Amino acid sequence: MSLKVFITGASSGIGEALAVYYAAQGATLGLAARRGDSLAALNARLGGRHACYPLDVADAPALHAAAADFLQRFGAPDIVIASAGVSAGTLSECEEDLAVFRRVMDINVFGMAATFAPFIPAIKAAGSGARLVGIASVAGIRGLPGAEAYSASKAAAIAYLESLRLEMRPYGIKVVTIAPGYIATPMTAVNPYKMPFLLPAAQAAERFAAAIARGTTYTVIPWQMGVVAKVLRLLPNWLYDRLFTSAPRKPRSLLK
Repeated sequence: MSLKVFITGASSGIGEALAVYYAAQGATLGLAARRGDSLAALNARLGGRHACYPLDVADAPALHAAAADFLQRFGAPDIVIASAGVSAGTLSECEEDLAVFRRVMDINVFGMAATFAPFIPAIKAAGSGARLVGIASVAGIRGLPGAEAYSASKAAAIAYLESLRLEMRPYGIKVVTIAPGYIATPMTAVNPYKMPFLLPAAQAAERFAAAIARGTTYTVIPWQMGVVAKVLRLLPNWLYDRLFTSAPRKPRSLLK
């Protein structure tokens, strides 16, 4: 019996790579993203047999409707992947960046909870040991200069997923937190600085899928960034501040 997988952020980047990977394994997919034309094109590439849901993950009613349709057509999913995310440089001193800050938090944190919420009752009832997967980031391990919104959102996502993991444990539902390092996607393509251990999206998707299949509670991919993350976590503030105050910044932008 084929896997049933629901993926947000499926029109590009990590979400698209995961969709391609799971489709190649014969999975039935629910593909959600804001760009309906890109979703349709992806579905056509994958054989045209999957369900497409053009929506914004910050719109909880739209996600609820998409989940209801997916459940009616295919039943409870085996895997729900909250991959939708946005990144932009932000500075709290710039008043115009406050709207960007809210948008980043709405998509990266609220959107993750809104993705899982409508599926959890059906997954509990199915008793299938499904996976709820959140795509976080190493940027959530320590705050990065110029990335106040993004780092905060990913730190919040990591903490949220840990809380959710504890809540789901009695039901046999695995909550998987994946904190990617640098993955070659449109999101990282705008970074004006060197990105160590940059991993192609297709390779990343394979490694993500392996972690999901194992039910790994938390992992950093690629593993080299996991080593870096552990070191950063241990650095005292005075040393971290000295090393990273002048680190390169992601460009500021006004998200739509």
